[in-house]
Amino acid sequence: MTESFSDVKLISSELNLKDSQVKAVQDLLAEGSTVPFIARYRKEATGSLDEVIITSIRDRLQQLAELGLRKESILKSLEDHGHLTEALKEDVLAAQTLALLEDLYLPYRPKRRTRAMIAREKGLEPLALILIEQNGTNPQAAAAEFVDPEKAVDHIDAALAGARDIIAEIINEDQRARTELRELYFSRAVIKSQVASGKEAEGAKFRDYFDWQEAAATAPSHRILAMRRGEKEDFLNISIAPPADKALKILEDIFVTGDQEDAAEVKLALQDSYKRLLSRSMETEIRLATKNQADTEAIKVFSGNLRELLLSPPLGARRVMGIDPGYRTGCKLVCLDPQGKLEHHDTIYPHTSKKQLAAAARLVRSLVDRYKIEAIAVGNGTAGRETVAFVNNLGLGNRVQIVMVNESGASIYSASAAARQEFPDLDLTVRGSISIARRLMDPLSELVKIDPKSIGVGQYQHDVDQAALKQSLDDIVISCVNSVGVEVNQASVQLLTYVSGLGPRLARNIVAYREQNGPFASRAQLSKVPRLGPKAFEQSAGFLRIRDGKNPLDGSAVHPESYHVVMAMAKDLDCTVANLMQNMELRQKIDINQYISVQIGAPTLNDILSELSKPGRDPRQDFEKFEFASDVGRISDLNPGMKIPGIVTNVTAFGAFVDIGVHQDGLVHISELADRFVKNPADVVRVQQKVAVTVLDVDMERNRISLSMKTVPVRQPNKAKPSVIAKKSKAPSKNSKSKNTPFNNPFADLQRFGH
Repeated sequence: MTESFSDVKLISSELNLKDSQVKAVQDLLAEGSTVPFIARYRKEATGSLDEVIITSIRDRLQQLAELGLRKESILKSLEDHGHLTEALKEDVLAAQTLALLEDLYLPYRPKRRTRAMIAREKGLEPLALILIEQNGTNPQAAAAEFVDPEKAVDHIDAALAGARDIIAEIINEDQRARTELRELYFSRAVIKSQVASGKEAEGAKFRDYFDWQEAAATAPSHRILAMRRGEKEDFLNISIAPPADKALKILEDIFVTGDQEDAAEVKLALQDSYKRLLSRSMETEIRLATKNQADTEAIKVFSGNLRELLLSPPLGARRVMGIDPGYRTGCKLVCLDPQGKLEHHDTIYPHTSKKQLAAAARLVRSLVDRYKIEAIAVGNGTAGRETVAFVNNLGLGNRVQIVMVNESGASIYSASAAARQEFPDLDLTVRGSISIARRLMDPLSELVKIDPKSIGVGQYQHDVDQAALKQSLDDIVISCVNSVGVEVNQASVQLLTYVSGLGPRLARNIVAYREQNGPFASRAQLSKVPRLGPKAFEQSAGFLRIRDGKNPLDGSAVHPESYHVVMAMAKDLDCTVANLMQNMELRQKIDINQYISVQIGAPTLNDILSELSKPGRDPRQDFEKFEFASDVGRISDLNPGMKIPGIVTNVTAFGAFVDIGVHQDGLVHISELADRFVKNPADVVRVQQKVAVTVLDVDMERNRISLSMKTVPVRQPNKAKPSVIAKKSKAPSKNSKSKNTPFNNPFADLQRFGH
């Protein structure tokens, strides 16, 4: 209980919150409440904390729990080996970081046989203790007493060497020394990257780092991850260290107290300790810390992009034709009803011959009429622009919207178990066409069926901590699904899985119950679903919608636990709940203060009134059609200086990738995102944003496009050149005028990113 309270105090201090807020979140999480549920329906308890803060509290509680488990493990080890004292126990329990905890444990931690252990076995520890006192003792004379051939100490130099080994280990395990060195490493360390011998040609994509250095504390995440990837692939050698003289000065200030011969021995031991033990240990720590920080930043970028993509505006319940374009193998075509159910599938060949083009045109026109198609979704892959042109030339008029849809990950879904279960008798390509059509109707409902890492909006996603990445992406999907709400009578198992309080098993049970008993008529009926108990109902009910149900509130975000309040409002106004939801004048007469109770406060009541005015409102923006430049379909159509429309497909730490309709995304480098200085691209652009860009450069050989979003681009168009290698003696500053350093070469990060 004491440790739990101290955790609350620590987190409230770190996040500048009240203890009561953190404690409320801790208790609700312990009860099994989800982050969306707490943020939406427990505002009185938390003081209206949002999902971001609640997630931060959850993650910090988890970190502290793991720290607590490590403390228990260390205390047990210390006790088992007879090292535990009350003072040491207090220090261990008080440690607030894993680094400090491990420093405390280091002198007692079971380890492999070290040089210091061997020296102690030879009886040289007393000599080491004499020397480290630095009282002016003559080292040679003192060491002579410890020469013992039977203990493999054949001469004075051997005795002194063993003593220095012991001193080196004492220095390495000193908590103050490690703390001050750690501070130096984290503030002054420089990361250096060199090309591995003989790997210049093979590792050309990492050439910007063949001779590179910069401050580790300020190195951006994408460069850290790029260098680490180069090292992992054996193209680069990386080291991270501060100036050696600064490190040695710290150790000398702590351990060198004299100026005679014994102090000189301590200096030798100190230098050996730093080179052989401390520098390696500290470099391991800072490597891990910079990696964790880079992972955090990369995951943040990925998560932000995924949120924007999942919350893309939906076309809505329309009759949609989906086309997965292709040349020789044809275009796979499907027709879906407003609920996304397959009504017809076929294959057309509009790009092979005039005869087949005419046949394809007749078939599409016929299907549009037969199935009353309202929109046509065309995948943006191979032959996508050509297929859009084909459909545009059919003379369908304004009655049919023609939209190009990002099909990234559609092939992953079509080969998945979920697709096989939904369409066991259909070909992979037909499933892909269905996915493309459904993405237009409701991007969120379709994209939740795909592993987020396959969607293509990440940055170095395969290099970051996979567990942390999965947790973050799952949080984003859960947040998006619950913020939009789910139509329980239409939702797939995959979509229901992400609803607060459900999960895969209950999602399958809901769908099975629906298929066996017909559509749900009320939220209350959910309690009849096998294994959906009171807790799951509490957590999920507010996020599940039943449109046109018996109770109009079932189609809103008002939680069933608050229905009685709405009914009391309606009764006091002498009207029905439906009247209250339809009549703004009635709602304006409500004084929420009359309905405040111990369970329900002003925050929830205000949410209820807001929801009554727009029940079940979709927070996503309205759908707007986007069209690429009609005269640009291939990279060869581009010329420097052209101003064309585009749509952002990915935002990274170094810029944004923009689809301009030529089957190859262009890069707007961070330096070209705006007329002002941009520190974070996410402050300027977001995934799916429609933008106007200027073509700066086209590299036909490497299939790369450089773009600008500046009002008047200042850089002159030029062909991409080999990157200039940074000077070994000095890392370029961020204001360097060199055209092709990793800071400002628009293609440098593109190479490492894999586009």
